[in-house]
Amino acid sequence: MTYDPVSANPLHGNPLQTRADVEKGLRDLFAPLLPYFSAGGARVRLDGAGAHFDRAAADLEGFARPLWGLTPLAAGGGDFEHWELYRQGLANGTDPDHPEYWGEVNATDQRMVELAAIGFTLKLLPHLVWDPLPQKAKDNLAAYLVHARRFDYADNNWKFFRILVDLGLDQCGVDFDRSLTDKYLDELDGFYLGDGWYRDGNVRRLDHYIPFAMHFYGLIYVRLAKPGDPRVAVYKERASQFATDIEHWFDEDGGALAFGRSLTYRFACGGFWGALAFADLEALPWGRIKGHFLRHLRWWSRLPIANRDGVLSIGYGYPDLFMSESYNSAGSPYWALKAFLPLALPADHPFWTAEEAPAEFDAEPVPLRHPGMVMMHTPGNIVALSSGQQNWQMRHGAEKYAKFVYSSRYGFSVEADERSYDQGAFDGALALSDDRRHYRVRETNESARIAGDALHAVWKPWDDVTVETWLLPASPWHIRLHRITTPRPLHATEGGFAIARADMNADRYIDEPGRAAAISASDVSAILDLSVGGKREGRAFRALPNTNLIVSKTIVPQLRGAIPAGTTLLASAAMALPAGAAAEAALAAPPALPDLAELEALFAREGVDVSAILVPERF
Repeated sequence: MTYDPVSANPLHGNPLQTRADVEKGLRDLFAPLLPYFSAGGARVRLDGAGAHFDRAAADLEGFARPLWGLTPLAAGGGDFEHWELYRQGLANGTDPDHPEYWGEVNATDQRMVELAAIGFTLKLLPHLVWDPLPQKAKDNLAAYLVHARRFDYADNNWKFFRILVDLGLDQCGVDFDRSLTDKYLDELDGFYLGDGWYRDGNVRRLDHYIPFAMHFYGLIYVRLAKPGDPRVAVYKERASQFATDIEHWFDEDGGALAFGRSLTYRFACGGFWGALAFADLEALPWGRIKGHFLRHLRWWSRLPIANRDGVLSIGYGYPDLFMSESYNSAGSPYWALKAFLPLALPADHPFWTAEEAPAEFDAEPVPLRHPGMVMMHTPGNIVALSSGQQNWQMRHGAEKYAKFVYSSRYGFSVEADERSYDQGAFDGALALSDDRRHYRVRETNESARIAGDALHAVWKPWDDVTVETWLLPASPWHIRLHRITTPRPLHATEGGFAIARADMNADRYIDEPGRAAAISASDVSAILDLSVGGKREGRAFRALPNTNLIVSKTIVPQLRGAIPAGTTLLASAAMALPAGAAAEAALAAPPALPDLAELEALFAREGVDVSAILVPERF
């Protein structure tokens, strides 16, 4: 029998319907790590690939990140037989004289990230990880944490890491400068935008770090703060508002919107739902929260996300270093265990006793001003039209933040060669080239506005070229208009959604003037040229392998054509659906070209800036 990579996924075959199923899932995820603990227990090294931080910090990451799941397990009464291994690791990793010492923190450092899980564990489980330590080990651990928290943390969600360390130190009776705690709590409030939304720092990014970091840690604080802390009510109110928006980043099958950085953390995206339960906050009916939580875990259980030994891989839907960040080490994916926070709750908590409720989304578009998105629910998918965000600091930032459209079912693609224009996937994007070798796509916006359920942005691929883009929902289609003003001729390629490509060219392709489509056994993807006048050529492009986040081989329908000097208006409609009658009906009934003058009047009358664009650009 041929090996099926899905079978290595520790969640594969788990029904993930009950608390017992979720607990088994956590245990199965942790078990493959045990052979890789060092002799002294302080380091977990999983492979030879590197991150931008040193190997000792990477080994600490492998040691600490599983605690995001193991600590709630024990706090909820679950047995775990390896706490002695963790006690050993804590003692040796913080002992300057031990060969497995983690190294001293003397500036902003990856170790600060990982120490948050240790602070969280000290707060919830002092009887397991602090009280049994000999005095010397306690002194070393306390000194290590107190020293590390003195330095500046990154100006984003990292500020919560000092808060979590401080909760642990306080629980263990260790003295520290509490003014630094209050300072960071105040500064975190400075990232708040309104309606439950934060930025992840003073940047144009509103991504999964808002649910799985800003709110996740805030909800932990709600549960663990001292009585009378005024921030508890504030954090609960913000999370309640946020829940009604962020549920539209999930589809009816549990898939999360593939958008932004750090997607190798996978089911950490569902951590927000578990954090609501941990904070005992019924922001939505318990059955609805539980449904989002369990469907999300089940969605991941069906994908080949682990290596042959069951260790989670760097990647998203499969092992894939192309999409990774420079700060991803082999232990990074274990932030996914943040999803197991509700194991801290007893079996009789209403989160666990509630009957799982279906998502029950409808087809009406949902505008979200703060992230600059318009959400569309289609069968087995959530689609986000997007304008206003950017990331120049990290690899593939344009693909992760600045495409026109993102999706849960079809993900997005990262480009493998910036000097091979004709080989670009360009799904959900418009690529322009002035030499047919190099290319430019949208990376940032001069302006980004929302009016009702439509988006408008101005962007400049070169200093002397300006593009105005309008995005409109027309479910299951969406419409894009681009007004391009250029002093010289260009060539353009515009992509629809990427779908899985079958072996032996078993898919059906349509390549013709004005239309491209890919039709597989499972999905249909199409892009149509709605432009007045000459039509661009259609191409069902077989993209380079391992560029898409969901599947390793894809087809991307594209429209390609020349752009003359002057002003040109391009218009297109794109959609992707599961194969079947609904997809065939959609292909037969494409949307009409909207009236540009009416769109301009709409934005003149009702347009407001999306919140993401209000932060100054950072280089």
